[in-house]
Amino acid sequence: MRIQKFGGRRRAIALAGVASTALVLGACADTNDGSGGDGGNAEAFEIDCSAYDEFGDLDGTTVNLYTTIVEPESESQQASYKPFEDCTGVTVAYEGSREMEAQLPVRVQAGNPPDIAILPQPGLLNTLVTEYDAVLPAPSQVEANVDEFWSEDWKAYGTVDGTFYAAPLGSNVKSFVWYSPSMFADAGYEIPQTWDDLLALTATIAEGNEGAARPWCAGVESGDATGWPATDWIEDAVLRSAGPDVYDQWYTHEIPFNDPQIIDAFDMVDEILRNPDYVNGGLGGVDSIATASWTDAGYPILTGDCWMHRAANFYATQWPEGTEVGPDGDVYAFYLPALSTDEKPTLVAGEFIAAFTDRPEVQAFQTYLSSSDWANAKAVATPNGGWVSANNGLDLDNLASDFDKLSGEILADPATIARFDGSDLMPAAVGTDSFWSGMTEWFASGESTQKVVDGIEKSWP
Repeated sequence: MRIQKFGGRRRAIALAGVASTALVLGACADTNDGSGGDGGNAEAFEIDCSAYDEFGDLDGTTVNLYTTIVEPESESQQASYKPFEDCTGVTVAYEGSREMEAQLPVRVQAGNPPDIAILPQPGLLNTLVTEYDAVLPAPSQVEANVDEFWSEDWKAYGTVDGTFYAAPLGSNVKSFVWYSPSMFADAGYEIPQTWDDLLALTATIAEGNEGAARPWCAGVESGDATGWPATDWIEDAVLRSAGPDVYDQWYTHEIPFNDPQIIDAFDMVDEILRNPDYVNGGLGGVDSIATASWTDAGYPILTGDCWMHRAANFYATQWPEGTEVGPDGDVYAFYLPALSTDEKPTLVAGEFIAAFTDRPEVQAFQTYLSSSDWANAKAVATPNGGWVSANNGLDLDNLASDFDKLSGEILADPATIARFDGSDLMPAAVGTDSFWSGMTEWFASGESTQKVVDGIEKSWP
């Protein structure tokens, strides 16, 4: 049994001087522009080092890791490796780059892959396995950890053609709506419990403000990844209107992208985001959604120009410095409601650990990253919040904020029907190309839904 301890010393380490921001961003991990926290000293965290004895004497060895997680979040990421490094004597050589997703296949083809890469999408894992035959199957110790600490669904996302390759790492909860608790309280508004409640609240806000503050604000501009926030809206709508089985058929292309059930989901989103009476508070008209930066799109809530903004848990770290996130703070978030209270479909995302070499120190580090020890070390090393995991060995008390704990509770809730970000699971030609660009045009030029979904369907490889 794995042993994790707080306090005392047994070949222990302390995690200190850590600054942190957002969890790597699911569909666009290489576009994280988040502002950093102010750092702080994390409490001492200890692990049982005997878990790595079976890998032999690793002292003086090095593991090269390649990731999209860059400063300032990389500081907490690297701090979370210290327990393993101090236990084993292994040095983790950390290389963070926003260009990793494009450069990793190039390095693989050139015969110069890293030992380990943190992959932000199962689709990239699939490509590296099926097109490049580059990723090694996970060692037995990693698979044992994943079987113990993760659900079958999460393990499946790291599996290709029946072979398990990549352990999950961090996790995102994407089905959130951000709002101002004080604005809601002053207006007498309650948190909507169903999708109809959400639509009714939206209409009430629009009628009551007489063209001033809009109910919603949104932005999908994200550099080379422009459009991805809109795909999250569609994916959440498919989960709610068509259900998880149809969602699975959609991202695997068992049904076409332009299936009528998918068009129905577009219509759900259209009712909110392409209604000029409902958007785009403090930012412009409907077309401004295409050019408004996703990092800043929620800010009009702080100025009273907008009431709600749909964004994932990692948006907690995008608010300007000094913004208090909490039930009684400047901003907080509620679960994006389903069609009924009997359902809790939830859009999730996360990263996966892929290995390209199988030296003992590499397998030992893979084992650490798949364990509850790493999940808790990462939580302790993230004192300013903005990180959570679906690893069921994570002690939610180690998470930094009430909001992180709320995200953790949703991930751990047996009633949650979680589905991974669909664009991350689709082929790159669709998920990170035509889907992103199609959604951008949907706002920028008012392109018809039928034309957008037909174009995306035609792009499917």
